[in-house]
Amino acid sequence: TRVLFMALGIIAGMFVLVATAPAAYRKFCEITGISGTTRVASAADLQAVEEIAALGELGNIEILFVSSTQPNLDWKFKPKQRTITVPIGEQAQIEYVAENLSKTATTRGTATFNVTPLQAGRYFSKIQCFCFEDQQLEPGESVDMPVLFYVDPSIRKDPDLKDLRQITLAYTFFNAAD
Repeated sequence: TRVLFMALGIIAGMFVLVATAPAAYRKFCEITGISGTTRVASAADLQAVEEIAALGELGNIEILFVSSTQPNLDWKFKPKQRTITVPIGEQAQIEYVAENLSKTATTRGTATFNVTPLQAGRYFSKIQCFCFEDQQLEPGESVDMPVLFYVDPSIRKDPDLKDLRQITLAYTFFNAAD
């Protein structure tokens, strides 16, 4: 009986680990910036960063925007601007445009994203992003989707990134049902 309960306890523990692993991994990537995962910033974070940026000249950094859609999602998706140059520590906004090319009912899409170089993900903070929730577009509908972000000034203290001049933010849209 004791062995049976121990075995059932181990199996139950494994189910719990499997169920919580994706959320734990996502949070771990968000905190560390591993795999190019960006941070989600709050207004308080932005205010602290802007105060640091105001103390000294940190320079500018170019942000390159890339987009793609999975073949099974009949959407056109692209950034309005291919690149922008922003002062490090200052808030910036860009917009992507998505258009539902299908002639059928509403399609639901969701976006995944990453930043390259991968180490820069921990310094790239998004305040607002269409990627935080699923998007719904009616047939033929086109919509502007803003991204509000900043690059954390502590990127200049990272020995591997102190001279970095360009960050790429890439999005891929896919059908949320998949």
